[in-house]
Parts: sequence; structure tokens; C-alpha cells
Amino acid sequence: MRSIWKGAISFGLVTIPVKLYSATEQKDVSFHQVHREDGGRIRYKRVCTLDGEEVPYSDIAKGYELATGEMVVLTDEDFEDLPLSTSRRIDVLQFTPAEQIDPIYFAKSYFLEPDAQGAKPYVLLRNALESSGQVAVVKVALRQRESLATLRVRDGVFVLETMLWPDEIRTPDFAFLEEDIDVRAQELKMAESLITTMESDFDPSEYHDTYREALQQVIEAKVAGKEVIAPPEAEEEAGPAVDLMAALRASVEAAKRERTGEPAKPRKTAKGGAKDSKEKEEEKAQPKRKTRKSA
Repeated sequence: MRSIWKGAISFGLVTIPVKLYSATEQKDVSFHQVHREDGGRIRYKRVCTLDGEEVPYSDIAKGYELATGEMVVLTDEDFEDLPLSTSRRIDVLQFTPAEQIDPIYFAKSYFLEPDAQGAKPYVLLRNALESSGQVAVVKVALRQRESLATLRVRDGVFVLETMLWPDEIRTPDFAFLEEDIDVRAQELKMAESLITTMESDFDPSEYHDTYREALQQVIEAKVAGKEVIAPPEAEEEAGPAVDLMAALRASVEAAKRERTGEPAKPRKTAKGGAKDSKEKEEEKAQPKRKTRKSA
């Protein structure tokens, strides 16, 4: 990994020099826009809408459009003159229990590594923070933008998680919140039973990106010149359950069977009997007899 920022954690009179690294990476299959006929790359030109001329990067500035349609042009010098007190510092503002911070505020995660001379105060603050069970609320400026953030410990390393400002969190304004929806006690109890049945320790290694894997297989098949097999049709989305209690009860039973490894119960036919999938497959495999037409 390569550091993207260098600064220091400012904690009272203690200064801890650190390097900042991106803690996450988006793994996706990247594409280029190409000409369908010959695969040539599509290029875009930066053209001014007023004179129609192509504009080099050196002549491009940021513009803020007013309600009147007029434009306020800002240069690099304008941004450099803005006061950023935390341009090279991570200022610790307070310590607070982690559960008091709604995860919706979190934006991006970074790892912090101490410089050689900052290893001891880094470990000191790390151990103290970890034993307290709290997180540090800090303020930091990254990429010319100041934001709130938290400092927490993960696998012996400080994780800096930048946060959105309160006015950047939208308020959910949905009509159903104003409706008086009646939920019966039996339904609530069954829903709670379903949650209890599906309880399990979270292991992220159990999950993977099936869409990206399938897409990669399609690309590899095209590279190898093989015929691409169409993916199976997606199952139709089930409509809303008419009997909520029955749906919850069935979900609980299915979750219990999945956990214990029990096979699903066979469905009954119209006559009251039951056919398993093997019998159905054998019936489908038998050729149909043709009857002779009478002369």
C-alpha cells in the first residue's frame, strides 16, 4: 500500500506523526466505452459551450452557478486561501461510546500507520482507547475538505472513518410512516421467533460477489472463444403474503430446517398423495407413445 496523506494525531499536548492509507478498495470489473463495430475506444473532448473550442486542462476552473444562471469562477488560489486548521492534523475533539454514533454517518475508512518516532505514543493511545471501549471523535481535512471522523482500533491499527455532516443526512419522508398500521401480537411474536431462529455470528468470508464472478466467467468464455451459456432465469419475485402469520411460520420452519439440515417436506398433490422430484424427473424422461390414426 502507498500512503495518500501524512500528518499527525493531535491529542492534548501529544502529537503522533502518522501516514494515512485507504483501508478499502472497490473490486469491480471495469469497462471502456468502445465502438461496437471495431472495438475502438471512445474519446471525449472538453469543449466550451460558448465558443465551441476544445479547452486544455490548464485552462479549466471550478464554477458555481447562481440561481440567475450567472457563473462564479473559482481558481486554485481561491481554494488555497481557505482556512483549514486541520490541513495536517487529526484533532481529537472528544471520546464517546461507539454505539452512540449512527453508522449512517460513516463515509470512508482509512488505516493509520505511525512514523518511526511516533510508534510509542501511537501504541499508548491505541491501548488506552481499546481498553476504554470508546472511539475518538476527531476533525480532519482530506482533499481540501474538512470533515468529522472517528478513530477506533481494529487488529491493532487505528482506523479513521470519515463522517458526513448532520445536514448531509436525508430525512425519510414516506407516507406509510403516517399510517396507523395494526400489527397483531401473534404476528410480532412469530417475527421475533424468525429472527431468533436465524441468529448467527457474522463471518464475512461466507459471502462473496456472485454477480462479479459470473461476469468474469462470461468475459473469460469470450476470451477463450467458447459459447457463452445464458444464466438461468431469475425466479419471479413473490408478491405480498396474504396471511402474514402463515408466511412467518413457514419462514421459521424453513430456517430451522436449513440450520439442522433436514430435507424440505414434500408437497401434496391434488389427490392427497406426494411425489418426490425424482419420480417427476423419471416421468418427464419417458418418451410419449404415439397412437396410430385409424384408417
